[in-house]
Amino acid sequence: MKPGGVMRALYPNSEGTVVRDGVGIRYERYGQGWPALLLLPTWSIVQSRHWKMQVAYLARHFTVVCFDGRGSGRSGRPPEPAAYTDAQFASDAIAVMDAAGVETAVLVSVSCGTLWALRLCAEHPERVLGSVFIAPTAPLVPPLAERRVQRFGKVLDDPVGWQTYNAHYWKTHYPEFVTFFMGRIFTEPHSTKQVEDAVGWALEIDGETLAAAHLGLECCDAAATRRLAARVACPVLVMHGTHDAVRGYAEGEALADFTGGALVTLAGAGHFPHARDPVRVNLLIKQFADGFRR
Repeated sequence: MKPGGVMRALYPNSEGTVVRDGVGIRYERYGQGWPALLLLPTWSIVQSRHWKMQVAYLARHFTVVCFDGRGSGRSGRPPEPAAYTDAQFASDAIAVMDAAGVETAVLVSVSCGTLWALRLCAEHPERVLGSVFIAPTAPLVPPLAERRVQRFGKVLDDPVGWQTYNAHYWKTHYPEFVTFFMGRIFTEPHSTKQVEDAVGWALEIDGETLAAAHLGLECCDAAATRRLAARVACPVLVMHGTHDAVRGYAEGEALADFTGGALVTLAGAGHFPHARDPVRVNLLIKQFADGFRR
């Protein structure tokens, strides 16, 4: 038992906080195997516990490092959007690798974590062995049709659906947005537990923090993503679900095409397949990482 009565599947071998530009980034290291896997944070709406179904299994075979992204979990919550750019998250990742004693790693990312993984691959190739992208946020194609109603900066009367992806709404009705958003992440039947976990993590922060995190990523448009993807020289594996209601399957196809990576289609999967079908995702990650041993 962890103090406070919370059951842990596995305790870290080491943990700590690395500070960059006044922002504390909390990390944990598990296992001793090679290569190391760096499980990157995603959007600041959830903490690193979204990897909980990966850590225990992968740490039997590899060194596993994960950290709470800025704005979430036990990491700092800077108020300014400039603190949430992809470059900031990528720099946090390098600082965590250094603090955890990891020279090179296979990157594993989900959703927005794609953006920091791409920057790491492009700008720090000597630290990256390969990269796994799960349900990638890769704005290389137009967004899903249902998301084109978003007007992030406007004040809307009675917004519904993706119209609630809106700064004013987050500041006034943040719990309602969280409930909607998690329902779009987990489109698979019988996802009650996963939704409850994700809602709980999201409610640890507030609408103002999430709005800053969104604004920080406005620089990650299609042109910027193409430039970074074109510089990726390491092996790449992309997994994307056919029922992803947050980032369409075409985004995964496009990222695999731009990076020359392999694409695995997860039939019927939503936006967080690592939480809903962890056995399949874990085996795919292990198979990819095993390739570097050979």
